[in-house]
Amino acid sequence: MKKNILYIAIAVIVGLVGGYFIFGGNDSIGIENTMSDAHNHEADQSSQMWTCAMHPQIMQPEAGDCPICGMKLIPAEINAEGLALNEIKMTSNAMALANIQTTIVGDIGADNEGSVISLSGKIAANEENNSVQASYFDGRIEQLNVNYEGQQIGKGQLLATIYSPNLVSAQQELLTAASLKESQPSLYKAVRNKLKNWKLSETQINKIEQSGKVIENFPVYVTVSGTVNMVMAAEGDYVKQGQPIVKVSNLNSVWAEFDAYENQISQFKKGQKIKVTTNAYPNTEFDATISFIDPVLDNQKRTVTIRATLNNKDDIFKPGMFITGSVKDNSTKSEGVLIIPASAVMWTGERSLVYLKTSPIEPIFEMREVTIGNRNGQNFRITSGLNNGDEIVTNGTFTVDAAAQLQGKKSMMTKLGGRTTTGHEGHKGMKENSENLNTVDSSMKMNLPASFQEEFQVVFQPYFKMEDAFVSSDAGLVASFAKTTSDKMKALNLNNLGKMEKAHVEKSIELLGIISSKLDIETQRSYLVLLNENIIAIAKNIKSPMETLYIQKCPMANSNKGAIWLNTNKEIKNPYYGDAMLSCGSVIDTIK
Repeated sequence: MKKNILYIAIAVIVGLVGGYFIFGGNDSIGIENTMSDAHNHEADQSSQMWTCAMHPQIMQPEAGDCPICGMKLIPAEINAEGLALNEIKMTSNAMALANIQTTIVGDIGADNEGSVISLSGKIAANEENNSVQASYFDGRIEQLNVNYEGQQIGKGQLLATIYSPNLVSAQQELLTAASLKESQPSLYKAVRNKLKNWKLSETQINKIEQSGKVIENFPVYVTVSGTVNMVMAAEGDYVKQGQPIVKVSNLNSVWAEFDAYENQISQFKKGQKIKVTTNAYPNTEFDATISFIDPVLDNQKRTVTIRATLNNKDDIFKPGMFITGSVKDNSTKSEGVLIIPASAVMWTGERSLVYLKTSPIEPIFEMREVTIGNRNGQNFRITSGLNNGDEIVTNGTFTVDAAAQLQGKKSMMTKLGGRTTTGHEGHKGMKENSENLNTVDSSMKMNLPASFQEEFQVVFQPYFKMEDAFVSSDAGLVASFAKTTSDKMKALNLNNLGKMEKAHVEKSIELLGIISSKLDIETQRSYLVLLNENIIAIAKNIKSPMETLYIQKCPMANSNKGAIWLNTNKEIKNPYYGDAMLSCGSVIDTIK
């Protein structure tokens, strides 16, 4: 009996020990696995990096704003396992944050817009209705009654009072000839005709003759009605016979002048209907007819002037006003020509690119080169590179391209793939050229309207004065010119700019405001680095600057990360160091 109890006790102890090792050991393993999983999860979380859609050189361990353009950072997609050589895969989070949208080619619904060619232009005075008010005799302007541009004048209005020695002599001759008109009628008639040739009226001549007095300061009257668009003389000036005093425009009709690109010329002809819209009256279309096509191509802009005449009796149009013209596209629609939104296309200057969605169920994309035709409104005609039914990215294209750059795939920056070296990386010496400058903001294509490109160039004058102040290390002058530059940029019309373009302008204004509020030169220079990134990005997309611009770079600035700036002269004058290292830097690119 005692033996049985002993055996039972031993069995229980063995069972307890075995159970401990079996179940307790498993719990231990489970705990270790749980800890390991937690560790791996934390590692995954900690490895998540955030980047900017427009500036993929920016990599931060947490979400926030891009330090260059201020846009929200998006999750960087690093892993790309199981994909084709040049395919990239976006995370659902990145897709949502960047608002990436796709459209199937052929189902865009561009039947209306796709048949319209959009042109940018300006209102100009109708030169056919212009006239010049000139002096009909030599003399000195004693009083000028019409003396500013924009002044409305009417026929018969007093223009100026002129003292003319020749006219004084002619009046004396008239008084002498009047006393001899019975005996010498031919002499009397000749003297009166002489005064008539100087545009004196019969009434004026008779008045002089009847009064017997010479008028020394003679009045000159306006002969046409209109608006003064140029004052060409001033009080006290001595004018010769026939010399212009004012230029007058009749604005009852005006010209609408548009720039048409070389590849669009065949689409236009005289007598063609064109619809005109203005920023002042955005919801109103004005009908006009093309009356003139410039036979000479502008060699710099590679455009021709297309002109239409507009009725302006209601004084709606002002010379200098920006306008948009819409002309029906008469080109024959052929097979293989597709219409896609302009937002889908990235243009590098040499290549036109879109991103094709290669998987129907997953956010996988691949870059595709295309050939574009005319831009019709908000769409491009695609002549090759896409097929009907292809699904392409139409919103957030630059975000997808940034992901491609980060993964070393083909992108707008690299034809063959390989990670892009940015302006913030790899500054290893002075031997740099334009091929080494691959910052996204200085190479990225922007869709800047011609009117904005022209407007923006007024910013350069105070901007370069600010740079000169940086070179001389004068913080007070820097702040002053930064304020002036900011004011010029605030006056720009941003209504027709896209999100990316607006972001660069608004960020520039913000940075200029900070620079103008600081009086420490080194603090100002720290913000100049980011300002120049934005300014140069815009400048690179201006097709015909008024003068050649040089992009220059110092590899030692910005804590040896390198920094760029813009100059009108090849000579290096470093704004980041001034006299300390005045000539440090090199020309890396040219805008002309």
